[in-house]
Amino acid sequence: MHKMLGCKEKNVMRVRYKLTLASGLLECLCFAGIVFGWASLMFVLKSEGYFGDLCVNVTDTSGESSDCSPQDENFSLVFTVASFMNNFLTLPNGFFYDHFGTMATRLLAIILYTTGTLLVALSNQALSLLLFPALSFIAVGGILFLMTNMQVGNLFDTHRSTIITIYSGAFDSSSVIFLIIKVLYERGVSLRSSFLFLSACNVIHLLRTVFLMPKSHIPYPVPETYTYGMSCAKSNSNNVEEYEAEREQSLDKGGCEDDEPLETADTPDNSEKVSLKSCVLSWFFLWHLVWLSVMQLRHYFFIGTLNPMLNRLADQDPVAVSQYTNAFAFTQLCGVLCAPWNGLLMDRHRRRPLAPGLSEREADLRSSILSLLLTSLQCLLFSICASVPLLPLQYLTFILQVLNRSFLYGGNAAFISIAFPVHHFGKLYGLVMSLSALVSLLQYPCFALSRVPGGDPFYVNIILTVLTLLAFIHPLNVFFHCRELSKQRENLQSMSESSITETSIY
Repeated sequence: MHKMLGCKEKNVMRVRYKLTLASGLLECLCFAGIVFGWASLMFVLKSEGYFGDLCVNVTDTSGESSDCSPQDENFSLVFTVASFMNNFLTLPNGFFYDHFGTMATRLLAIILYTTGTLLVALSNQALSLLLFPALSFIAVGGILFLMTNMQVGNLFDTHRSTIITIYSGAFDSSSVIFLIIKVLYERGVSLRSSFLFLSACNVIHLLRTVFLMPKSHIPYPVPETYTYGMSCAKSNSNNVEEYEAEREQSLDKGGCEDDEPLETADTPDNSEKVSLKSCVLSWFFLWHLVWLSVMQLRHYFFIGTLNPMLNRLADQDPVAVSQYTNAFAFTQLCGVLCAPWNGLLMDRHRRRPLAPGLSEREADLRSSILSLLLTSLQCLLFSICASVPLLPLQYLTFILQVLNRSFLYGGNAAFISIAFPVHHFGKLYGLVMSLSALVSLLQYPCFALSRVPGGDPFYVNIILTVLTLLAFIHPLNVFFHCRELSKQRENLQSMSESSITETSIY
């Protein structure tokens, strides 16, 4: 009888796991990263006259025309602030998430997201400045949804990295929501109605928080008796809060000294003993930060200046600009299809038995090298295409951009979960996103600099392309680290074999 009840409970939890996975994917796909569809929303906001009072009439050789470059600068600043807040506040949010758990973090996300969508709904041409807090709230709420969903990968051990990258890809693809708002706007649906609908959808996030997410965290590895979420029946399974409390006590007993050697942060096998300080001061963290920052800056500059760039290349033709803006937004939808490729690359070793002496974490690190290298190469190709002032070529640029963006953010989260202890994930993920946000602030001076020689950002694009070469250092560093570990293991094996041989002689 007990066995039958146990099997029934396991089947119920398997169904709940799958519902959590599917609903989390839908949440990331429809809500989490919509702020990165800024180019589509900007088209609507311009039609509504937001910051329109900044346009001035100028007279040149071709006659009288309107100069709206100050309007473009304000729109660029809105996106710069929102993207900065999206990343920078990930650090305090990461500490909040690690300390207070999933439910409290998601309730904070719901409040921020609802406030942001309502502010856009209440804004108009006279209240254009509301866009600054509104887009920032939406961005921060969205990244919190993504952060709390990444732990769902812990429920599916052999596909952990794949699921993390799928969620990141869905986060990227959610930018298509602003395209849908743009299309609906052209069909007569007001901007206010669209954002009031997004506000109402927060009921879905609340229900999912209560019934399909844990109160604290999903542990890794997942215990057999693990359960989460509210249910009508009282379960005999272990409570997750008790598990987390026992785990924290064991970590405290193990000790994580601040003066621990820095090399241990790069050695995955010592994950339970590594302090947060040693992780942050490791070469892994430093080059991973550089890897993320330079590529993220390239993407943010491209997205923030897409509308002015298309206007320039299309000779101010609104039909052509709308066509290319739609094409860009449609390609963003493919992010959820591109992201699993990266996860499969990182999980490919799990289908084969490990070599003698090779730990699972070291195997994960080895698998991450190809992913990091491919991501860097994609960004270089994307940056080169974006630098060429040829309008038809931008279709290829859009494809490379969404492919690289999917690999970038999925690979970022997956690498942090691989290279560093699980109990530091929220803090390290938040720290790397926050520090990269400081670098992303350079996009606004880059935008201002691109307007100095007559509005052509060619030289700024060349500088950013050269900067992307720094991203190749990270995969090389991981490669040399893994090679060093392999040499150490071979030396230990040879010493062990020689000692056995000497013993047998005597």
